[in-house]
Amino acid sequence: MRSEPLLRITGRGRAMVLTFDDGPDPRYTPDILDTLAAYDVHAMFFVCGEMAAHHPELLARMADEGHTVGNHTWSHPLLTKLTRRQIRSEMTRTSEVIENAYGERPRWFRAPYGAWNRAAFQLGSELGMESLAWTVDTLDWTSPGTGTIVDRVENGAAPGVVVLSHDAGGDRTQSVRALRRYLPQLLDSGYHITVPRRQRT
Repeated sequence: MRSEPLLRITGRGRAMVLTFDDGPDPRYTPDILDTLAAYDVHAMFFVCGEMAAHHPELLARMADEGHTVGNHTWSHPLLTKLTRRQIRSEMTRTSEVIENAYGERPRWFRAPYGAWNRAAFQLGSELGMESLAWTVDTLDWTSPGTGTIVDRVENGAAPGVVVLSHDAGGDRTQSVRALRRYLPQLLDSGYHITVPRRQRT
């Protein structure tokens, strides 16, 4: 069993993964999905159960359009402050909501704030999930400006990189606009935007 999350993906060529956390949010997630669809690109969405429960139609759309949905807990707590029973509840409830709306149980998990502990790895593994972190943090939740988010993605771009952005949790207008700018530029630079396959532990 893992003692640390995956930070990047392995594979051939110039493959990168775009991930979006904390949604789905009807104000921003549809715009992100529209942009991904315009370029025929698949991404990962690490959703929070309480958001997903209110917007199952967005998870159904993600499934229809070939995106991967991961578990980001129910209420986005700091897992290192919870008991094993509480962590299990956060994970299990979210997996059930995802399965009902998306059509299958999630195979990927991301700890809120990137705060993993032994219990999170053990329980995630028991629920059939691999833990994925990130290589490039856009820090888009700080609203640094659209140009800054674009620069962080383009400067961090490299084969195997996993990019962290958000489609909920606040005003994500900059995140939406940044994706519209950096996605075509990454593709023009020869990057293949993909979703990872499960890796054997």
